[in-house]
Amino acid sequence: ADGQSIVLSRDLSPWTSEHLFSVSKSVPEEEMTTLSGDFVTKVLEGPFSQARPWHEEMLQMARDRKSEPGDVYFFYTTCPKCAEAYGKNYVVGVAAVG
Repeated sequence: ADGQSIVLSRDLSPWTSEHLFSVSKSVPEEEMTTLSGDFVTKVLEGPFSQARPWHEEMLQMARDRKSEPGDVYFFYTTCPKCAEAYGKNYVVGVAAVG
Protein backbone atom coordinates (compact mmCIF):
# COMPACT_ATOMS: atom_id res chain seq x y z
CA ALA A 1 0.00 0.00 0.00
CA ASP A 2 1.11 3.57 -0.55
CA GLY A 3 3.25 4.98 2.24
CA GLN A 4 3.98 1.57 3.73
CA SER A 5 7.28 -0.15 3.26
CA ILE A 6 9.53 -2.69 4.86
CA VAL A 7 13.21 -3.49 4.52
CA LEU A 8 14.29 -6.97 5.58
CA SER A 9 18.00 -7.32 6.33
CA ARG A 10 20.33 -10.23 6.99
CA ASP A 11 24.07 -10.56 7.34
CA LEU A 12 25.57 -13.05 4.91
CA SER A 13 29.05 -12.67 6.42
CA PRO A 14 30.82 -10.20 8.71
CA TRP A 15 31.39 -8.01 5.63
CA THR A 16 28.31 -8.64 3.49
CA SER A 17 24.64 -7.88 4.11
CA GLU A 18 21.51 -8.41 2.06
CA HIS A 19 18.62 -5.94 2.15
CA LEU A 20 15.23 -6.70 0.62
CA PHE A 21 13.06 -3.63 -0.06
CA SER A 22 9.32 -3.95 -0.55
CA VAL A 23 8.16 -2.48 -3.85
CA SER A 24 4.81 -2.27 -5.60
CA LYS A 25 6.23 -2.97 -9.08
CA SER A 26 9.39 -4.21 -10.77
CA VAL A 27 12.43 -1.94 -10.61
CA PRO A 28 14.33 -1.83 -13.92
CA GLU A 29 17.89 -3.19 -13.81
CA GLU A 30 17.48 -4.56 -10.27
CA GLU A 31 17.28 -8.18 -9.19
CA MET A 32 13.74 -8.91 -8.01
CA THR A 33 12.97 -11.46 -5.29
CA THR A 34 9.66 -12.77 -4.00
CA LEU A 35 9.45 -14.27 -0.54
CA SER A 36 6.84 -16.94 -0.04
CA GLY A 37 6.21 -19.71 2.44
CA ASP A 38 5.72 -19.83 6.18
CA PHE A 39 7.52 -17.59 8.62
CA VAL A 40 7.69 -17.06 12.38
CA THR A 41 8.12 -13.55 13.72
CA LYS A 42 9.03 -12.01 17.03
CA VAL A 43 9.36 -8.42 18.22
CA LEU A 44 12.73 -7.92 19.88
CA GLU A 45 14.15 -4.91 21.69
CA GLY A 46 17.74 -3.88 22.21
CA PRO A 47 20.87 -2.64 20.47
CA PHE A 48 22.19 -3.92 17.14
CA SER A 49 24.91 -5.75 19.07
CA GLN A 50 22.20 -8.26 20.05
CA ALA A 51 21.76 -9.39 16.42
CA ARG A 52 23.73 -12.62 16.87
CA PRO A 53 21.68 -13.84 19.88
CA TRP A 54 18.48 -12.73 18.13
CA HIS A 55 19.48 -14.77 15.08
CA GLU A 56 19.98 -17.85 17.26
CA GLU A 57 16.65 -17.20 19.00
CA MET A 58 14.83 -17.05 15.67
CA LEU A 59 16.47 -20.31 14.52
CA GLN A 60 15.38 -21.96 17.77
CA MET A 61 11.82 -20.70 17.33
CA ALA A 62 11.73 -22.45 13.95
CA ARG A 63 13.16 -25.65 15.48
CA ASP A 64 10.58 -25.48 18.30
CA ARG A 65 7.91 -25.70 15.59
CA LYS A 66 9.50 -28.98 14.46
CA SER A 67 10.72 -27.22 11.35
CA GLU A 68 14.06 -26.89 9.62
CA PRO A 69 14.97 -23.20 9.99
CA GLY A 70 15.48 -21.19 6.83
CA ASP A 71 16.75 -17.68 6.26
CA VAL A 72 16.45 -15.19 9.11
CA TYR A 73 15.81 -11.52 8.40
CA PHE A 74 15.40 -8.50 10.64
CA PHE A 75 13.21 -5.44 10.17
CA TYR A 76 14.74 -2.51 12.04
CA THR A 77 11.84 -0.20 12.89
CA THR A 78 14.00 2.85 13.61
CA CYS A 79 17.39 4.24 12.68
CA PRO A 80 20.06 4.26 15.43
CA LYS A 81 19.58 7.98 16.18
CA CYS A 82 15.80 7.57 16.46
CA ALA A 83 16.20 4.55 18.71
CA GLU A 84 18.42 6.62 20.98
CA ALA A 85 15.89 9.48 21.00
CA TYR A 86 12.95 7.14 21.73
CA GLY A 87 14.92 5.10 24.25
CA LYS A 88 13.90 1.82 22.59
CA ASN A 89 15.08 -0.09 19.54
CA TYR A 90 12.34 -2.42 18.35
CA VAL A 91 13.36 -5.01 15.78
CA VAL A 92 11.15 -7.65 14.17
CA GLY A 93 12.81 -11.02 13.62
CA VAL A 94 11.49 -13.01 10.65
CA ALA A 95 12.52 -16.65 10.19
CA ALA A 96 11.48 -18.92 7.35
CA VAL A 97 10.14 -22.30 8.50
CA GLY A 98 9.55 -25.30 6.38
